[in-house]
Formats: sequence, C-alpha cells, structure tokens
Amino acid sequence: MPAAALLAADSEPETALEGEVARAGRRRKHKDKKEKKSKRRNKSKELKSQTEENELSEDDLEPPKPKKKKKVKEKVNLEIEENSPDGKVKSSSMSNGIVRSKAQSNSSEASSAEYDSDQEPVKQLTEEEKEGAFSNFSISKETTELLKARGVKYLFSVQAKTFQPIYDGKDVIAQARTGTGKTFSFAIPLTEKLQGDTLERKRGRTPKVLILAPTRELAIQVARDFKDITKKLTVACFYGGTPYRGQIEHIKNGIDILVGTPGRIKDHLQNSKLDLSNVKHVVLDEVDQMLDMGFAEQVEEILAFAYKKDSEDNPQTLLFSATCPHWVYDVAKKYMKSKYEQVDLIGKKTKKTAMTVEHLAIECHWSQRAAVIGDVIQVYSGSHGRTIIFCETKKDANELALNASIKQDAQSLHGDIPQKQREITLKGFRNGAFEVLVATNVAARGLDIPEVDLVIQSSPPKDVDSYIHRSGRTGRAGRTGICICFYQRKEEHQLRHVEQKAGITFKRVGVPTATDIIKASSKDAIRFVDSVPPSAIDYFKQSAQRLIEEKGAVEALAAALAHISGATSIEQRSLLNSDAGYVTMTLQCSVEMHSIGYAWRGLREQLGDEIDNKIPRMRFLKGKMGVCFDVPTAELSRIQEQWHDSRRWQLSIATELPELEETPREAGRGFSNFRNGRQGGGGFNKSNRFKNGGQKRSFHRAF
Repeated sequence: MPAAALLAADSEPETALEGEVARAGRRRKHKDKKEKKSKRRNKSKELKSQTEENELSEDDLEPPKPKKKKKVKEKVNLEIEENSPDGKVKSSSMSNGIVRSKAQSNSSEASSAEYDSDQEPVKQLTEEEKEGAFSNFSISKETTELLKARGVKYLFSVQAKTFQPIYDGKDVIAQARTGTGKTFSFAIPLTEKLQGDTLERKRGRTPKVLILAPTRELAIQVARDFKDITKKLTVACFYGGTPYRGQIEHIKNGIDILVGTPGRIKDHLQNSKLDLSNVKHVVLDEVDQMLDMGFAEQVEEILAFAYKKDSEDNPQTLLFSATCPHWVYDVAKKYMKSKYEQVDLIGKKTKKTAMTVEHLAIECHWSQRAAVIGDVIQVYSGSHGRTIIFCETKKDANELALNASIKQDAQSLHGDIPQKQREITLKGFRNGAFEVLVATNVAARGLDIPEVDLVIQSSPPKDVDSYIHRSGRTGRAGRTGICICFYQRKEEHQLRHVEQKAGITFKRVGVPTATDIIKASSKDAIRFVDSVPPSAIDYFKQSAQRLIEEKGAVEALAAALAHISGATSIEQRSLLNSDAGYVTMTLQCSVEMHSIGYAWRGLREQLGDEIDNKIPRMRFLKGKMGVCFDVPTAELSRIQEQWHDSRRWQLSIATELPELEETPREAGRGFSNFRNGRQGGGGFNKSNRFKNGGQKRSFHRAF
C-alpha cells in the first residue's frame, strides 16, 4: 500500500498538468471555432450588403439622382449600425463601399458633392455681371427677352450706373470708352419709362423722346437699337438724303421716339411739319461733336422749340460721348437743370481709348502706303477678317478702295456718296458681303459693326478725339482688336501728341516681312481649299493628276496655294521706313557707342569704303549697343559673304523692327544737320573722315 500510495501521489501532479494543458487546448479550439463563425457571419453580412447594393443598381437603371442615392446609402448604414453589437460602425469590420472610416465617409461625401456639381454646373459670375443683372433694375420681362435676343445677358457698367438716374427723370451727362454700350444706356430706361405710361397712343401724337446724332449712319443705328427692344412704341428716324414724304407720313401716324440728324429735323421744324412742344426727354449722342461749331447753331435752334430759358420744367437732358472736354460741360449747362448726375467711367485715367485695343505705328512714305496697307491687311486680318481704313479726304478713300494692292473686296464710304448707296454699303459690310471698308470720319463715331478685327489710320489725325473714336471701331463689347496708324517721319510730332493726349503708347513696328506675308497667305489659301465642296473636287481630279505627274505633288500644290492666295510676287521692304527693295539689318556691338560713326567704321573695316553708298539710313538701337540700317536686297548676299562676326561686332538680318532710340540724336544729326547744310558734333565734324564718305552722299536717297 505504501508503494501504491506513493505511486498515486507521484501520478497526481502529472495528471493535473495534463488537465491544465487539455483545458487550454479546448479553450483555444473553442476560440478558433468562434473566430471562424464570426468570420462566416461577417462574410454573410458583406454578401448581403453587396446584394442590396447590386439590387439597388439594377433597379435604378435610369440615370441616378445623386441625392436619392445618398439616402439609400444612409439607410443601409443605419441598418448595419442597428445590427452591430454596440450600435456603432467599426471602420475595419465592413468593406465593399457600405461601411467606411470617417475619412472615407468624408471622401465619399465630397465626391458625391462633385457629382452633384457636375450635374448642375454653377458658373461664377463676375462683379460686372452681378452688378448688371436684369433683376436689379426695373426692366420688364418683355424687354428682358428682347435684350437676350440681341445677345445682351446683363447691363454693362455704364448702363448699370446710368439706368436709375435716367429712369428717375434726372439730367445725366455720361462719358465712357468706345464700345461699352452707351446707346443702350439711354435706350433701355427711356423705353421702360414710356412703356409704363398708361396713356392711349393716338394717331398723330407728337414725340416724347428726341435723340440727335451727328451722322446719318449713327442715327440709323440708334433707331435700330430702340426698335430691337420695344414692340409697343413707334420709333422713327429722320435724316438727309431721303424723301420727305415717308417722314411726313410718320409724323401724321404718330411718333413716340424720334431719332435724327440736326439738318433734317430742323427742316421739318421750319416747315411746321414737326411739333416738339411735348418732348419730355432729349438725348445728344456724341455730345462733344453735337455742341461743337459745326452743329452747335442747328442744335440750339432745334432745342429752342422744346426748352424755355432758366426753367426747371424743361425736358430731361441726357448727354453721352466717349470724349467730353471741359468746354462741353460749360456749354451743356444751359440745357441742363441745376442738379444733374455726372457719370464718368474714364475720369482722370490717362488712357482714353478702349482697353481691349492694341495700338501700333508704322513709318511709311505716302507713295508706298497703298502697297504696304495691302500687306498689313493680309497679315493682321487676312482674307476672312474685317478691316476699316480711315482716310483724311474723300479722294483718298476712293483711290485706296480701288487700289489693286488690296486683294480683299473693298468699298468706300464718305459724304459724297448718295445716301441710299451709303446704307447699302454699310449693310453689306455688316453682313460680310465684303471685307474692307475705306471711310472718312463718317464711320468714325458710334457705329457698332461686329467683329472688326483691324482699324487702319492712313495718317495721324489732326485731333486726338478723332483717333479715339476711330480706334474704337474695333475691340468692342469685350472683344480684342488692333489699330495701326501710318505716319511719315515729318509726322512724328503728331504721333507723339496723340500718345500724350490719349494716354497710349504706340508700339513701333516694321512692315510685314516676306515670311509673315507668306505664312498669312498660306493660311488663307488653305482655308479656301477647305471650303471647296467635295462635289466640285471630282471635276478637277484628272487635271490635278496630270499636274502632279508633270511637276510633282509638292510643287503642284505649292503653286496652286500661291495662286489662290495671290502672293505670286512678294517684295522685300525696309522695316525702318517701308521702302521697297531693301532689307533691314542690325549690327550689335559689345560696348555702348557714343557716336554712330563708330558703327560706320566697324562696317568699313570688313566691307570697304563702298558700303557708304549702299546704306541709305541708319538708326541707333535702344541703349546704343548697336545700330539698325537698310541695304539693297541685291547687295545682301555679297555683304553676308564678306562679313565675319567678331568679339566686338555681330551682324544679322532683322526679322522685326527692333526697339530704337526714342530721340536718336546721333542718327538725327546724320539726317537733319545735313538737311540744313551743316555738320554736327558727336563724331560727325569735318575731321571725321567716316562721316564725309557716308551719310552725306546718301542724303537725297534717304529723303
């Protein structure tokens, strides 16, 4: 027994240890089973969730509404939250896009918001669009629809600022840049005011609104603008060059709004056909010209029929222009009430022209002008763009319109052309029947011709206001445009005067180079080729095949493009003054030159003394680190062969006019002092052997 008892005692610890191990194994096994069961349960939940989502996408085959889809997602999430033990969603427990972490949830909401914004894009409005929204003003629904039909989506700045004062009956004098919508500034509030009047419109009623314009073309345009925004009011336009009978019929039938030129309005008043005693609103468009010496007397006679001296019961007076000198305000006071509104969107800002117009200047002798203008139109506007050329005289306009250098269709417009033809010409230009309009100042003011790409002024105008109005025929209603002014060397001071008074800086450019003309002509020719209908091509395939066999495909096509573009002969011109047969070159120096004679010496060292007779003109580059000069085209190859660049000098052909010294004293002496028969200093005195052999002998050629 003792032995057995001892044996039993020895075996108990072992059995207890085994039991402990067995229990631990069972617990681990039970835990593994529990984890497997939990995984299976989670998997089944995932499958169930996936099925729900798939069912949703199958049921909702129509394009889903994002907000509805978001609600379904929230519902599914809510169900899962209820099924979870602690009522909270665990970020790691579910996948498949139903349950996500907080960051994923935010990302989902953001993407959903993006999806919503894609469905309904919200355009960011500019400050001008917010300020000019139709809802901010007393504009009827009918007028709003008619404005939208004209492409007006909101009121421009000058329109927004003048609407309420005009609508309230206050006198207004407004100045704003060209192309900013001044006509609608008075047309919209006056139309709304008259349409709100409940009085019956009887036959033979006299005008309530009188608008005076300086030119017939502008009067026609203003009347058209009024007609475009009202169907209830009768708008009439009286101007010279047209029969009286139709205008008298208008008076008999009754007029609400009368637009006209002073001459014809005055004729009807003197013949007692027109009554202005009931006029309530008077508008002087382009007021600075209306009150100037040419029209002032006529305007005063017309307004005497509607105004009483020093009376506050006079008609509402509205004065508009892009240029309002100080004298205009002084003269206008006798027509305006003691309290009036002044709207000035230019103010003391230096730049008076439209902000969207680029101003360029080309030096060119009058004898070369027509040919250069043809090249300029080709490069800056092309055969498909619209160009207006302004001339100082009617004779110049007629001659330029018929000049063969202008390859595009061109017609002239000036005061000697019969009125009916003037209207046909302007309508044709608006409709794109021809591309180039050559005009005098008849077309300078107020005319709103869409998509004019280029304005050319054949010489600097005598007064700055003319330049401002002419350049304003392009760059209208937010579009960009280019205005190019031609000038001769003796007109440089006029150009500087325009710069100073208009607050602009002309960019001096050279004439278009042969490369520029070829590129522009090729582009136009390709557009013409693209516009040929396929049905017409079949007729020419046989001839094309024969031409390809004779010349080769590239040669044949290149010849065809050259002929289509009209660029069969291209003449090289000077960039300095547009003379034909010259190439402009630049000579760069590694040091600043104090005298232009230094450049002459550098040229002679390599090209010999005979170069003096080959260079007709030379100018300093900006900073005097080089010079710019012309050489005959025939001499270019020889000069390039003989010349070798050195550490001091580098010679090259100018592809565009480089920036020159604004007041080139040295080059000026090279011209003007010899012109006066004397020699200047700065390296050009009698002891300077380089001077005597150079500029003096070529003076007559330069001028």
